[in-house]
Amino acid sequence: MNTSVNFRLADLKPVQPIQGWEEFLGDGDRFLKTAIGAHTKGRPVFTSEILYNLIAMAIEKFVMASLMQRGKLPYNHTMRDLVEAIDETFPGGINEIREGLLEFDKYQDICDLEGFSIVPPGMARIPAMLCLGEKMQTFAHAL
Repeated sequence: MNTSVNFRLADLKPVQPIQGWEEFLGDGDRFLKTAIGAHTKGRPVFTSEILYNLIAMAIEKFVMASLMQRGKLPYNHTMRDLVEAIDETFPGGINEIREGLLEFDKYQDICDLEGFSIVPPGMARIPAMLCLGEKMQTFAHAL
């Protein structure tokens, strides 16, 4: 009795990037550059809330570019959703900054229009957030 089985391997197709991922990467670069410049110059118009939002938008753009480059999208756009999508697509890729990224959600919860909350971070938190943005930028550009 012949117990061997012959399997035909299916043709593996390369992952197709989602069109526009380069634009997301460039947008992230510009948001982060604006946040760094504004913080460095200490312009009072750039409050901690505005800087937080610029940094968060930069990080979101870097995450989206990374995922789209691999043909993936997150389930939603909270920082937790973005981190989970990166963890699924690039296991271990952001271990060093994972917890710091998750902290972004504690400052702003705007998904529920009835019970949204915004608690701006203090200006003392901004340098650490900028550092996270730069690390996410490095991650996205390395792909």
